Amino acid sequence: MSNPLLQLIGVNKSYHSVEGGEPVRVLRDISLEIQSGESVAIIGPSGSGKSTLLNIIGTLDQPSSGQVLLEGDDLAQLNEEQTASIRNRKIGFIFQSHHLLPQCTVLENVLIPTMPDKSLRPGALERARKLLDRVGLGHRLSHRPGQLSGGERQRVAVVRALINQPKLLLADEPTGALDRHSAESLTELMVELNREQQVTLIVVTHALSLARRMGRCLELQDGMLQSAS
Repeated sequence: MSNPLLQLIGVNKSYHSVEGGEPVRVLRDISLEIQSGESVAIIGPSGSGKSTLLNIIGTLDQPSSGQVLLEGDDLAQLNEEQTASIRNRKIGFIFQSHHLLPQCTVLENVLIPTMPDKSLRPGALERARKLLDRVGLGHRLSHRPGQLSGGERQRVAVVRALINQPKLLLADEPTGALDRHSAESLTELMVELNREQQVTLIVVTHALSLARRMGRCLELQDGMLQSAS
């Protein structure tokens, strides 16, 4: 088997309590390997640390101890500029809230991650149009978020996350704010894009219907990660 795309080694995360008491330990000695192209669901009760774990994987937070390796790079050892570059080039994010800019069109929202230096990356416009057409929004390029349904806004967010061809796509409760039909549609879309684009997908979710569509399901309880029963 090839080297894993993502590797967590003994990851711990604690937060200091506001009262100055004992630190609150959220993640306990988590070790995990994920291969390129895999799809993985992380489930668990509210407050179990699922989003914290996803934020650490996505470099939005730092572990208290342990290592997070992406393609062999120890993310904790990178400076701020290097971390921002990896986050932009190698990691895509989908959140429960779409976080689209209301004043921008669908196409403009999708292209935002391609312009870190105020200049459009070669091929980005064509890729944006193709992806939007792939998710059924080719006729909505000039629409603004307020003119779209909730499911359509999440599909735009998915395309935005994929625009820079990331190695890793992280989704935090992506269907949590959607009605059943839209949630099922988005689930099917993510499964298909995982297969077609060969992007590694990690989904944090309470929705068992979504978790079951992933290739592997892990459960986080009491700060520890294990295979879901």
